[in-house]
Amino acid sequence: VQLQASGGGLVQAGGSLRLSCAPSARTYSSHVMGWFRQVPGKERDFVAAIRWGTGRTYYADSVKGRFTISRVSAENTMYLQMDSLKLDDSAIYYCTRGNGYSTYWRDYNYWGQGTLVTVSS
Repeated sequence: VQLQASGGGLVQAGGSLRLSCAPSARTYSSHVMGWFRQVPGKERDFVAAIRWGTGRTYYADSVKGRFTISRVSAENTMYLQMDSLKLDDSAIYYCTRGNGYSTYWRDYNYWGQGTLVTVSS
């Protein structure tokens, strides 16, 4: 399964971006899809996840209230709306798909290529 992530870019602090992720194969109700982010020299950190079937969402404390994860099942696409962006949100954002919810990146099976988000002052 290939995951195609897009939507990254350069934005000023306080601005917004929307990331999207489309798997090459159908996503089933048992799947969990999510976003992680990584900066050089650090481990990949959990950002948000969504259960495909129920739509239940999970967020890291650092993004709660600012980021919104969603999915459109008919399009087989997941989104991450990022508002009130901060300098610390700058990272490569990876979309992922797994068989269960986890905040640990190694528990997920498939990964996109990453999309760079840069927040400037």
